Amino acid sequence: MELVSADDIRAAGARLQGAVVRTPLTAGPPGGPAFLVKPESLQPTGAFKLRGATNAVALLNPVQRASGVITHSSGNHGQALAYAAARLGVPCTVVVPDNAPKVKVDRMRDRGARVVLVPPAERAAVAEEISRAELLALVPPFDDPAVIAGQGTVGLEILEQSPEVTTVVVPVGGGGLASGVATAAWTVHPRRVRVIGVEPELAADAAESLDRGRRVPWEPERTHRTMADGVRVCLSDLTFEHLRRRLDGIVTVTEDEIARAVAHLALGARVVAEPSGALAAAAVLAGRVPTVRGRPEATVAVVSGGNVDPDLFSRLLAEHR
Repeated sequence: MELVSADDIRAAGARLQGAVVRTPLTAGPPGGPAFLVKPESLQPTGAFKLRGATNAVALLNPVQRASGVITHSSGNHGQALAYAAARLGVPCTVVVPDNAPKVKVDRMRDRGARVVLVPPAERAAVAEEISRAELLALVPPFDDPAVIAGQGTVGLEILEQSPEVTTVVVPVGGGGLASGVATAAWTVHPRRVRVIGVEPELAADAAESLDRGRRVPWEPERTHRTMADGVRVCLSDLTFEHLRRRLDGIVTVTEDEIARAVAHLALGARVVAEPSGALAAAAVLAGRVPTVRGRPEATVAVVSGGNVDPDLFSRLLAEHR
């Protein structure tokens, strides 16, 4: 299986100039381990997904642009694809699990996407069916080299912004972000920078898969127990192979640790994170990922998104203030 290369990520970075935000590195919450945060929540769509979606849309041929694109998403990738497609005048359809947060579904519609609601277990199959029936280009949320290359630009930016970095911590859902960031670190600075993935304990298919040496999908009934709705999906064969070869390790966090991280990021670092976006910070704050004492620039936690349900956000802040 051919994997994404650093050259693919560099090419994606050139395509993304002017279309996505080069997010800064900011200080993590005080009073705990010293680390930096990369807030991808500052992207126009509120999450890192805009990078992969923009790269994929930029690579469409004229016929595909005229027909339109389709994807399946719990929210952030759907918003990103709708935004990237609208920017180039490309029609967009998003197949969404019917239990997705309303705030994310509303934003997809606001960006001009046609939204199709289906049971969670059916979203990929329905997207593929509509793609065939309507001749739409399918842009998966993570199982695509162009998407992985776009997400990998997060890693390239970190390496440029913090030359002293030794550890990058990233959330893992479908594995596109972790695959891209690990590829950037593995091919640009082999052995110098390690990349650690983080999953909720209640949706830890990647951790089990890497431990067993083969992909072990978890059924939606298991993964949907976590509040981190953006990482309830499982690895694909493509992302599993990237992580098997290039990820340096993976850890899990509890629901309480995720909730605390959301609150600490907001109150201590002034960064709004949805539960999925707070996974990396949760692992660092809980001591799952050792940091270099007194050297915040050595560890970077990627806050992958900030599209949090307002009611949930208020509750988590009140409970962990």
